[in-house]
Amino acid sequence: MSNLPLTLSCWDYDRTRALADGSVRPDGIDLTVLSLGPEETFFRMARYREFDASELSLSSYTISLGRDDPPFIAIPVFPSRSFRHSSIYISTKSGIREPRDIIGKRVGVPEYQMTAPVWIRGMLAEDYGIDPMGFEYFTGGQDEPGREEKLKLDFSPSIRTRPIGPGKTLSQMLVDGEIDCMHTARAPSTFATRPDAVQRLFPNYVEVERDYYRRTRIFPIMHIVAIRRELYRAHPWVAQSLAKAFAEAKAKVIAGYTQTAALKAMLPWLTAHVEEAQREMGEDWWPYGLEPNYHVLDTLLRYHHEQGLSKRRFAPEELFAPETLDSFKI
Repeated sequence: MSNLPLTLSCWDYDRTRALADGSVRPDGIDLTVLSLGPEETFFRMARYREFDASELSLSSYTISLGRDDPPFIAIPVFPSRSFRHSSIYISTKSGIREPRDIIGKRVGVPEYQMTAPVWIRGMLAEDYGIDPMGFEYFTGGQDEPGREEKLKLDFSPSIRTRPIGPGKTLSQMLVDGEIDCMHTARAPSTFATRPDAVQRLFPNYVEVERDYYRRTRIFPIMHIVAIRRELYRAHPWVAQSLAKAFAEAKAKVIAGYTQTAALKAMLPWLTAHVEEAQREMGEDWWPYGLEPNYHVLDTLLRYHHEQGLSKRRFAPEELFAPETLDSFKI
């Protein structure tokens, strides 16, 4: 019997490279991997369902679950995680010096539904008392004009967004002081080109993020892996096959990073960094699966509902193909 041909779109991460080069092969699947950047992958999958499976924004995926006929089903694999205190940028014209100075200011965000801003709004609310619904958010292209929400949103009246002008970008508006602050996943280009005008809210973000993790035990999840639901209905075994393969690909990377004879990545203190991550976060500092990520997922889903993006609060187990939530034992 021939294998099932599938396409997977996912960025070129170290933890997925073994799937792209074929050194890890999912059971029963001939996998074609397209190494596309997240923005392109998300747009093409969410709008047009071009791939059999893909990396997808956790927030956008959760929105899709609220549709009458949800187009995707996910597996508990998380190709992207990131602390986001480093992703709050301010205009030096804004007068913002500390988090609560953001209250009453003009906040830009490429898309209201993006996962990184969901985490940022939730963290600012819980740690600094900043009401995420107390702003009108300016939305649009960060470095290219014309960006729109990748999914149509049925906003509650409590969400206030305003598209920026068709020729404007958030990065330049931050320089010019037309917005005071930006929540985003990708550093604005003007952060590098105009350091006099654009800075981080938390210059000491590593210290702040370490403290956040120690207090909350949250390493924020950004992306999941989604499968087209019609494919899953026809071949439900695909979900577990892909989940196993992603886990094997990640394990290969971690094993390589613990080798000291020769460094696997161009980081001079790679060994020290791995040891620090394991000391702070455990042997598997980037876990897949539901159980070790339940608290992280439940927190994101609470923020998602509180911020008006989901009409009800989903439970973490509702996100994933049920076959991937359990495994056989010998």
